[in-house]
Amino acid sequence: MFNRHHRKAASTEAPAAGPAGRLRRAALVCLSALALAGCAQPWQQYQAGADESTIIARLGPPRESYALPNGGKRLMWPTQPMGETTTAADIDASGKIVNVRQVLQPNEFYRAEVDKWTKGDVLVNFGRPVETSYFPLMKREVWTYRYLEDNVWYMMFSFYFDDQGVLRLTQKTPDPLHDPDRRNLF
Repeated sequence: MFNRHHRKAASTEAPAAGPAGRLRRAALVCLSALALAGCAQPWQQYQAGADESTIIARLGPPRESYALPNGGKRLMWPTQPMGETTTAADIDASGKIVNVRQVLQPNEFYRAEVDKWTKGDVLVNFGRPVETSYFPLMKREVWTYRYLEDNVWYMMFSFYFDDQGVLRLTQKTPDPLHDPDRRNLF
């Protein structure tokens, strides 16, 4: 039989936090912060004004380097041909970091100005393309970059240049490398 007097009430409340509980909670917060800091991408780990040697010490020598109009330079660490990121560091004339960012992403691609930018502008902003093609009927050279859109979709972004090297068209398409319907064709 059920005896009401001996029944223990179930409590959903947390026990009162004493010094040991606060210490555990503080330790958990610290560990969580350290775990999140470990997730920071290379382009998120540098402060403006730091010396260029700090980024080179961490990422190694850049694979690409381009002169900027202000006397500075842009250093690049691409993961192409199979990767989807390129870390770019703008360095001022005195050797200090101006900014560091991942350039193979939509908000960077959409800065490209059709009928104004040239191959040189695209090269300085995004580095060497993963592939180049020429379409003789269109009279267009195409430079293509692999990237990850919204950290979910594997995409290709293409820049179409006329015979004078002026940007005439941009296009984004799914990356066939990650298309499950085409994976086993070859």
